[in-house]
Amino acid sequence: MVVAVNRIFVKKEFQKEFESRFRDRIRMVEQQPGWLRTEILCPTDGEDYLVMTWWRSKEDFERWVESAAFRKAHARATPREWFSKPNEFQLYTVLE
Repeated sequence: MVVAVNRIFVKKEFQKEFESRFRDRIRMVEQQPGWLRTEILCPTDGEDYLVMTWWRSKEDFERWVESAAFRKAHARATPREWFSKPNEFQLYTVLE
């Protein structure tokens, strides 16, 4: 099992709208083979969101990233001025 973690830094004045956009597109990943669950951790203070998706395998995650559904989910670009700095991405394996 792997967990894809995307740390996204959203300026405070854009956080509510960012959350709304994310809710609209999150459903697309749920249909992907190998997807297990998604969690989005919202900051209580600060700007960094953690978007975590759990996958049966690294290959399942990679198929999602290469899929038409992924492109559709990411087609509506979020304005750059919403972000305070670039995203940080890391893929983890789950110690079982």
